[in-house]
Amino acid sequence: MELDVTGLSCPMPVVKVKEAIEAGKLPLQVKVSAGAPRDNVKRLAQKMGLAVAEKPAGAGAYWLELNAR
Repeated sequence: MELDVTGLSCPMPVVKVKEAIEAGKLPLQVKVSAGAPRDNVKRLAQKMGLAVAEKPAGAGAYWLELNAR
């Protein structure tokens, strides 16, 4: 599943990603803005025991791929 949370103010990127994870939508491709949203979503995924792969999406955004370990 793809989820675009770019442009959302904190804490909404984390809230939206957490809802998708809890709904079992793995693997999950998340497009996030650089900076705090990216760091916070990565931290959430790692705390939930998920593997995180990252690649640039251009225009100050990143794709994060979240998978079960």
